[in-house]
Amino acid sequence: MPDHTHAPAPVIHHPIPIHTTAHGAVVPASSAALPAVTSVQLPDGRIVTGYTLTPTPPTPPRPAGSVPAWAKTTALLAPTVGGGVAAAGIGLSYAAPGLIAMSQALWSAAALLVAAVIAVPLALRTARRALTGNHDGAGGGPVRTTNHITQNITATGLFGRAGGTINHP
Repeated sequence: MPDHTHAPAPVIHHPIPIHTTAHGAVVPASSAALPAVTSVQLPDGRIVTGYTLTPTPPTPPRPAGSVPAWAKTTALLAPTVGGGVAAAGIGLSYAAPGLIAMSQALWSAAALLVAAVIAVPLALRTARRALTGNHDGAGGGPVRTTNHITQNITATGLFGRAGGTINHP
């Protein structure tokens, strides 16, 4: 019975030129042509051929005093950002007179709008009084009288029915 306490390492099989030895073992015809191919004899006597895994060498540590990649990137971007800020400043200096004129025009438009909101109702009220002849009697026309209407409303309770009276003098 084979010993299963030690599991063999996984081996990737690939068709390669092989030949059989005198006692029935199968081996690669030339393992020199395939440097990553190795034959291994298992504990039960079988010979298995397959690719060997070669570990990749670890990356060497960065020498002390070297500059990190993020610092290099930042250093390369600094002139670009500075140039952009300089170009924006130059553009604003050329646009400053126009911006000042636009801001003054906006303030003038806002003042005109406020004046219109106040002046238009006053003008309409004056025109309506002149057309109807209803004024306070200073011009010799009819005197405008006011009517006072009194309304009394009573209700009982929160949802009680309300009743009321209107008094005309």
